[in-house]
Amino acid sequence: MATPSDVDGIDAVRMTWNVWPRSKLDASKCVVPIAASISPIRSSPDIPILPYLPLRCKTCDCTLNPYSRVDFPAKIWICPLCFQRNHFPPHYAAISETNMPAELYPQFSTVEYALPTAADPPRPVFLFVLDTCLIDEEMDFVKSALRRAVGLLPDHALVGFVSYGTQVHVHEIGFTDMSRVYIFRGTKELSQEQILDQLGLAVGQRAPKGGQTGFGSGIDSRFLLPASECEYTLNSLLDELQTDQWPVEAGNRASRCTGVALSVAAGMLGACFPGTGARIIALVGGPCTEGPGTIVSKDLSEPARSHKDLDKDAARHFKKAVKFYENLAKQLVGQGHVLDLFASALDQVGVAEMKVVVERTGGLVVLAESFGHSVFRDSFKRIFEGGEQSLGLSFNGTLEILCSKDIKIQGIIGPCTSLEKKGASSADIVIGQGNTTSWKMCGLDKSTCLTVFFDISPSERSQGTLNQQLYLQFLTNYQNPEGQMRLRVTTITRRWADSSANSEELVEGFDQETSAVVMARLISLKMEMEEEFDATRWLDRSLIRICSRFGDYRKDDPSTFTLNPNFSIFPQFMFNLRRSQFVQVFNNSPDETAYFRMLLNRESISNSVVMIQPSLISYSFSSPPAPALLDVTSISADRILLLDAYFSVVIFHGMTIAQWRNMGYQNLPDHQAFAQLLQAPHDDAQMIITDRFPVPRLVVCDQHGSQARFLLAKLNPSATYNSTHEVAAGSDVIFTDDVSLQVFFEHLQRLAVQS
Repeated sequence: MATPSDVDGIDAVRMTWNVWPRSKLDASKCVVPIAASISPIRSSPDIPILPYLPLRCKTCDCTLNPYSRVDFPAKIWICPLCFQRNHFPPHYAAISETNMPAELYPQFSTVEYALPTAADPPRPVFLFVLDTCLIDEEMDFVKSALRRAVGLLPDHALVGFVSYGTQVHVHEIGFTDMSRVYIFRGTKELSQEQILDQLGLAVGQRAPKGGQTGFGSGIDSRFLLPASECEYTLNSLLDELQTDQWPVEAGNRASRCTGVALSVAAGMLGACFPGTGARIIALVGGPCTEGPGTIVSKDLSEPARSHKDLDKDAARHFKKAVKFYENLAKQLVGQGHVLDLFASALDQVGVAEMKVVVERTGGLVVLAESFGHSVFRDSFKRIFEGGEQSLGLSFNGTLEILCSKDIKIQGIIGPCTSLEKKGASSADIVIGQGNTTSWKMCGLDKSTCLTVFFDISPSERSQGTLNQQLYLQFLTNYQNPEGQMRLRVTTITRRWADSSANSEELVEGFDQETSAVVMARLISLKMEMEEEFDATRWLDRSLIRICSRFGDYRKDDPSTFTLNPNFSIFPQFMFNLRRSQFVQVFNNSPDETAYFRMLLNRESISNSVVMIQPSLISYSFSSPPAPALLDVTSISADRILLLDAYFSVVIFHGMTIAQWRNMGYQNLPDHQAFAQLLQAPHDDAQMIITDRFPVPRLVVCDQHGSQARFLLAKLNPSATYNSTHEVAAGSDVIFTDDVSLQVFFEHLQRLAVQS
C-alpha cells in the first residue's frame, strides 16, 4: 500500500483539476468543482525546519518561495502572486545563485519556520468531563481508560476533572487533604459570569495568575495541575467516584445535563487559559435530558429523533440544542480551545447536535457501543500515546490562503472556523466556512485534512497579460505538541488551460480519487444545509453531464461510448457513493450519519476513498492474496475475504473454509498451510487497525452467518434473488432491488450520448 506521503508529495495537496479552466463558464462546464484537499501539518521527513523568520511581500504578504523570481546582483525578489518587486534585507547580503536560502530551492515548496516561543512554552491542558449516569460495568470500563490516559500524559501537561449527571461536579484536585467539589444545577443555562463567580475565578477573586508559569499559589492550580503532581489524587478520586446516585423513576431516562457540564468546562478554561492550547475531552454515555442542549425528554415513551423527524421538522429539541452548541463553538473558538467527543452508548447521545462544536474547534470524535469496546478503548489510548503511534495533536492553529489574481476562495469544508476576514480573494458564493481568507483551527493533527473550494473570476485587465501559471500559498501558524510556535508555508503552482475548446488538457489533469471525495463532501454538506435536496438525483445528473462532456462517443450510439483512463473509475466511485452511508441515511441514526460525515470531512483523500468505495482482498489456497472485485461474485466457498470499509474491517470465511475451521483442521500438523491461510487476513486486518484513528470495528464472520451482512451490504449486487443468469456454485446472492453496477453503467452510457 502506498503511504499517504507518496501520493500527496511533500506539499500534501491534491486537486480535483491539475489544469485549471480560464473562465467561470468553462469552470461550470467541468461539473466537478475546482477544489484542493490540503493536510496543513502532515509530517514528512523532507520538510526543512528553518530557524529564522520568513520574508514577506510588502503588497500581498506572500512568503518568499521557490517560484519567486530573484535578481541576485540587484538583491531583489519578485512575488509570483502580485508581481511586486521586494528588496532583500541586509542580512541576505551574501545571497547568490550558489548560496541560496532553503526556501528558494525547488524541492522545498513546503518549509516550516520555527517562530520565537516564550522561554517557558505553554503546556497542553486536558480537562476530562465524565458522564456518571452509567451502569456500574460501563463506569468500571471508563475509569480504567481514564487511569491509563493519565498515566500516559506528559508530566508537564495540566489536567482537570469534571463529572456530571443530574448536576455538574467540578473537582478541586489541588487540595489533597480533603476532596472538595463545586456543584452546579443541571437544569438552567448559566452565564459565563455565574460560572466564574461560583468557581471563585471572577476577575476580582483571582490570585495573581500562577497559570502557565511557576504554578504555585495561583488560584487556577486548584482545578488544573501538572499530571506528575496529581496522578495520585486523580486515581484516588476515580476510585471513590460512583455512578450518579440521583433516583430515576420507572419509565424515565436518567437526568443528564451534558450541556451545562460543557458550558462550565469551557468557562473554567476560558478564565484560566485563554488563547493557549487546551482540550475538553467529553466522555458521554447517553442523551442529554435536561438543561441546555437537551435532545430528548426524560420520558422513555418519547423516542430519540430520527432522520424522518428531522426532515419533517418534528424533532422539537433539535434546533434549540444546535443553537446552544453553535454558541458554545463561538466561545471555544474565541478562547482557542478544542472539544473532543467520545460517545459510547447503544442509543443516540446527541452527536448530531454537537457536530457543530466538535467540527468548528477541530476536535476528535469517536462513536462506540460501549466504553468496554475496542473502538473506544484503543482510540482513547491513541490520543495520549507518543512516538510512532502519536496523532501529533497540535493547538491553536490559523490557516491563511493567498492566491493569484484571478482566483477567489469560496470556503472550506472541514474542521475549522471562518475568521470572517474578507479579502480581495473571498468569493461571493460561499461553500462551508467562507467569506474569509483565514480560518481558525483550535485543534489539528497530522491527519487533519481540509477541502478548499475555488472560484475563477478573471478581470478585464488580466485577459491581456496571460500568465501560464497560477499560484496558491497556504500559511499555517500553530503550536506543536512540544508547545513551540511554528509557521508552515506551502506554495504550489498549477497551469491554466490554453483554450476553452481544448478539453484534452483538462482531462489529463483530472484526479478522479480527489474528485470523488470532494463530491462526497459537497453532497453531505448540501444534504445538511438544503431542504428537499435530492442527493441521488443531483449525483446522477452531475455524472451524466461529466460523461457527455468528457466521454468519446458518436451521438445516440451507446455502444461507442468510452472514457479516458483518467475518468474510467469515476462512475464506479459515484455508484458506490450513491449507495454509501453518506447518501443513504435510511438505515442509520442522525448520530451515526453526523459521525460518518465528520470523519469524511477531516480525513485524507486515500482514507476517504475507502469510506466511499471499500477495498476487498481475497485469500485462497490457489493464489497469493490479491485485490478482488467489490462484487457478490467474489464470494466463494473456498475463499476468505478481507473487506476494509474504513469504519469496520470484516474477515469473511467462505462456507467450506468455515466448516474446516470448525472441525479444527488448522490444529493438525499436516494442515499447516490451512492454519497460515486462516491467519493471513487477521495479520493484514491488524495492520489496517494499527494505523487508523478512530480504531475501526473488527467483524469476523462466516458465509450465511448473521454478521455476513457487514460484507454483503457493501458489495455490488450483480447476483440478486431475481437475477436471470446462473449463480456460480458456492457463491452468494443479495436480497435487494438495487441496480447493479453493470445496469447503472448501461443507463449512464445511454443518457450521456443522447443528443
